Amino acid sequence: MEKRKRDDGRRNRPWGLEECPRLQTYQEETSKVTEETALLLVAIDCGQDEGAAAGDEDIREMRNLVAIDCGQDEGAAAGDEDIREMRNVIPQAANEDPGRRNKEGRILPKVAFGHALVERNEKGHLRNLQRRGIMTSDLLLAFSKSPEPESREISQAAERMETSIHLLKEKVCQKQKRSVHPTDLLPADLLRKIANMSGCLPYMLPPKCPNNCLANKYRLITGACNNRKHPRWGASNTALARWLPPIYEDGISQPKGWNPSMLYNGFELPPVREVTRKIIHASNEAVTDDNLYSDILMLWGQYIDHDIAFTPQSTSRAAFLRGVDCQLTCENQNPCFPMKVFPNDTLSTGMDCLPFYRSSPACGTGDHGILFGNLSTLNPREQINGLTSFLDASTVYGSTPAMEKKLRNFTSDEGLLRINVQYYDNDREYLPFVDQVPSPCAQDPSSNEAKRIECFMAGDSRSSEVISLAAMHTLWLREHNRLAKALKRQNYHWSSETVYQEARKIVGALHQIITLRDYIPKIIGPDAFNQYIGLYKSYDPSVNPTVSNVFSTAAFRFGHATIQPIIKRLNAQYQDDPDLPNLHLHEVFFSPWRLIKEGGLDPLLRGVLARSAKLQMQDQMLNEELTEKLFVLSNNGSLDLASLNLQRGRDHGLPGYNDWREFCDLPRLETQTYMNTIIVNKKIAEKIIKLYHHPNNIDVWLGGLAENFLPDARTGPLFACLIGKQMKALREGDRFWWENDDIFTDVQRHELKKHSLSRIICDNTGLSEVPLDAFQLGKFPEDFESCDNIPGINLEAWQETYEQEETCGVPMKVENGDFVYCSELGKSIVIYSCQFGFQLQGEEQLTCTNKEWNFSSPVCMDINECESHMSSPCHPSANCINTKGSYECLCSDPYELAEDGRTCIDSGRLPKGSLVSIILGGVLIICLAVLSWTLICQWAHAAKGSIQANMLKGTNAPTELKYRTNVPMELDCNKCQEMKTSQPSAQVESVNKSFLHPSYQT
Repeated sequence: MEKRKRDDGRRNRPWGLEECPRLQTYQEETSKVTEETALLLVAIDCGQDEGAAAGDEDIREMRNLVAIDCGQDEGAAAGDEDIREMRNVIPQAANEDPGRRNKEGRILPKVAFGHALVERNEKGHLRNLQRRGIMTSDLLLAFSKSPEPESREISQAAERMETSIHLLKEKVCQKQKRSVHPTDLLPADLLRKIANMSGCLPYMLPPKCPNNCLANKYRLITGACNNRKHPRWGASNTALARWLPPIYEDGISQPKGWNPSMLYNGFELPPVREVTRKIIHASNEAVTDDNLYSDILMLWGQYIDHDIAFTPQSTSRAAFLRGVDCQLTCENQNPCFPMKVFPNDTLSTGMDCLPFYRSSPACGTGDHGILFGNLSTLNPREQINGLTSFLDASTVYGSTPAMEKKLRNFTSDEGLLRINVQYYDNDREYLPFVDQVPSPCAQDPSSNEAKRIECFMAGDSRSSEVISLAAMHTLWLREHNRLAKALKRQNYHWSSETVYQEARKIVGALHQIITLRDYIPKIIGPDAFNQYIGLYKSYDPSVNPTVSNVFSTAAFRFGHATIQPIIKRLNAQYQDDPDLPNLHLHEVFFSPWRLIKEGGLDPLLRGVLARSAKLQMQDQMLNEELTEKLFVLSNNGSLDLASLNLQRGRDHGLPGYNDWREFCDLPRLETQTYMNTIIVNKKIAEKIIKLYHHPNNIDVWLGGLAENFLPDARTGPLFACLIGKQMKALREGDRFWWENDDIFTDVQRHELKKHSLSRIICDNTGLSEVPLDAFQLGKFPEDFESCDNIPGINLEAWQETYEQEETCGVPMKVENGDFVYCSELGKSIVIYSCQFGFQLQGEEQLTCTNKEWNFSSPVCMDINECESHMSSPCHPSANCINTKGSYECLCSDPYELAEDGRTCIDSGRLPKGSLVSIILGGVLIICLAVLSWTLICQWAHAAKGSIQANMLKGTNAPTELKYRTNVPMELDCNKCQEMKTSQPSAQVESVNKSFLHPSYQT
C-alpha cells in the first residue's frame, strides 16, 4: 500500500476518513458489552431487553446510565440527569413527525452507547486501582496528574461527546459509503440536545460575574471574570490558547504519528524514544554545573509552571471503543497513543511500546466542536488547562472553590490556611495530608511504624512529586499564615475573610514580582526581556492572558534540562551532612516521609541555595534520572520524561520547529549548514537531521532546547521569544497585576518591591544566612548575608485606622460565611459571602444609609448538592447523601467507594447479608451435628448399660450386639459426654477402667 504524504505547513485535511472502516468487535476478554447488548438496553421499544445478561455489572451500570425505555425506569438511578435528558429528547407524542422520531430513535442509542463506553472504562480503571493499587510508573504519573473533580467532570464530558461522535461517524460512513460528517445530516436542535447529553454544554456557557465593589478588589479563585468582556480568558478548566493552528493528521484530532503510513516531507517521524536515546539522554556523571545560578532557579521554574499550567490526561486507561488496556496494546486507539521502543531498549518490558495516554480534549473542540455553533468551519481538538493562567499563587490556594475550601482553616478568625496537625518542623508548619488515604506516596522502608505519611495537599496536586518541590509549597504555606497573623494583629477589626483575601493578594503579588523581576530575565536574557516584555504600562483588556499550548507543552519545559540528578542536603555551615547523605532523584519521587523524618525544610533549602543548577548543554540535555528512572517503582518499570514531552507535543498537534521560528520572526532553518550556525555542536545537529531527515519535521521542544544560548540567558532565541510573549500576556492581560492602578496603594507597592525569595526563606525557616539573590550562585560564607540584612515588607502600609461605625454599627456575622468592608462613593458597604457548600439567602451587599444598614444581614443556607440540576456530585452507582456544607457518596454492600470518592465499584467480597447467612447456616449445621452426635452417644450409653445389666444377671447378650459394642466407640462416647457435661477427666478414666474390668468381659 502506497504511503500517504503530507506536505509541510498548517494545511488541514477535510473532515472524515478516506475509507469507512467497520466498527470493530469488542474483545470478549476486556468487556462483555457489545453494541447489540447496549442497543437492547437503550432500545426505544418499551422494555424489550430480554437479551441483557442478568448479573453483568457493566450491563447493570449501563442500564442505570442509558436506560431509555419509555418511562419504565426501574433500573435507572433516581436523579440521573443524563437519563432524564435523554428521555426528554425522545419523541413522546404520537403526532410528532415520524421521520424525525425514527432518526432520533437511531441516533440517540449511538450517543448513549458512547457515554456507556466512557463510563465503563472509567469504572474499570477505578476498580483496578482499588484492587491492585498504583503498581506501575505510568499509573503514578497519572496520579500526579489527577485532576480536581471539576476538571475530571469536564474531561469526561468531552470524552463522552467525542466517543459518541466517533460512533456516529462510523455509522454514517457505513451507510453513506462516503466521508460525510454525521452532523450534516442532523437538525440543529437535535445536535444541541446531543451536546447537552454529554455534559459539555454547561461549561461552554459564560460564567456569572459578580457586580459589586469587591469585583475590583479581589480576584476570583477560578480566574474567571478577570476580563469583563471575555470572562473565560485565563480561567481554570478552559482550553489552552493557540498561537498557531494545530497540525492533526485528519485535520481535527489525530496527533502527528497516529497513522504509520503518514509521511512528513517524504519521511516518517522518528519514534520519540529513539530521539531520547540518540540525542537527549546523558548519564548522571556527564553533567555540567552552572557557574552562575543556584539550583533554586530550576526549582522556582518548576513551581511557577505548576502555578499557571496543568493539562489533565484522559481519565480512562483503556481504549474507549475496544476496551483494551493501554498498557497491553501497541495500537493507537484513543486515548492510547503508545511510544514505540526497540528490543534492546533499557525500558523495554517485553512489549514493543511504552504506554502513553492522550490529554483530555476541551469541550466543544475536535470531532464534536461542530456541535457548539460553528457549522461551517473546523474546530480542531484543544486541550484543557485545569489551573488559572494567571500568576496568582494557585499553587497555594487552588483554582476551584472546592479546593480552596479544603485548604482553608475556617476555625480561626485570622484567615489562615490548614496545616498538618500530626507533624511539625521545629515548631513550624508542614502541609496537610491529602484526604484520600492511603495515598500512593512511598513509605520509609526501614520503619516498622504502622502510621503512614501520606502525600501532601496543596493548591496543585503535584506538590509531592519531589521533596524539594514539596519544600517550596510548604514555604509559601508558612508565608501566608505569617502574613495573615501579622495583618490581623495590625487590623484587629478585620474579619477572617478580609485577612485571608489581603494575605492572598500579597502572596500573589510576590509570586509575580519574583518571577518577572528576578527569574525571567535570567532565563531569556536582558535583551530578549526588553524586546518581548519591556516595562509595564497598564492593563490592556485586549490581551488574552490564557497560557498557550506551545508554552506549556514545549517552551517552558526547557527547565527539565536544568535538573540535577542528585539532591543535596546541607548542615548549618552549608557543608555535607553525614546524617543526611546525598540522594539520587529517583529516590525522592513521591517521598514526603523524607521531608518529615530526615531534617525538614532547612537542609533541603540550603542544598538548593548553595548548589549550582545543571547547565543545559547540547550534548547533555536530560540526565538518566529523568530518561531512565522517572517515577521508578521497585521492579515495575519507569518512564522517560524526554519521550513524554515529545509525544505530548505531537498529541497536542504542535506545529514543527521551523513553523515556530517563523512565528517569532526568526529565519527558517532549511539546510544543514544553516543549522550549524544555530546549534554550535555539529555532531548534535547531524544527529537531529539524520533522525528527522528534514528540518521542518523537528519537534519544537527538541529544536528549541538544542539552540545556542542568547547572551546572559539560559535559552536560545526561539524559547526566549515564546517565554517572553507568554509572560507579557500574563502581565498585560491581568486586571489584578500588582503594578496596576488601584490594586495596591503607592506605599504598598513600594514595600512589595523590597521583598524577595531570600527574605521569605529567612522568615519561614531556621536559616540565618542566605544569598541576597536566592537565584545567584555563591560561596558560603563570603557570598551570603545575615537575614538581619535582607530587606522585606513593612506591613504598616496595610494598617487601617479603625473608626467604629457610629451610624450603622458593626454588621452582624453569619454562620458559615463572612463579610468584607468595601467603600464606594464615600459610602460604607459590606459584602457578604458564604463558604463553599453554602449559598447566600438575602442581600449580598449592605449599605449604610440614613444611620442604618439598608437590609438585614443574610444567612448562609446549606446547598443540597445531591439535588443539583446540573449534575450529581456522586456517580449514579452511588447514593448521594447531603451533609452540612458538603455531601457524601455512599455505596450499598458489597460495593465500595473508589479512589475518585464518587463512584461505587465491586469490592470483590460477598455482601454482608450473604456472609451473615453463611455464618448462620454454618452455626445451624454445627448445632445439628452436635445434637445428632449427642443422641448417638446417649444411645451408645444406653446400649452399654443394657449389656452390663444382662451380664450382671448372668444372661447372655445377643452375639450380634456383643461384638458391635466395642471399646473405641465407648471411648468416643465418653469424650462426647465429657464435652457435654464438662466432667473431670479422672471420672471418665474411672468409668473406662470399670467397664474394662476382666469380670465384665466373660
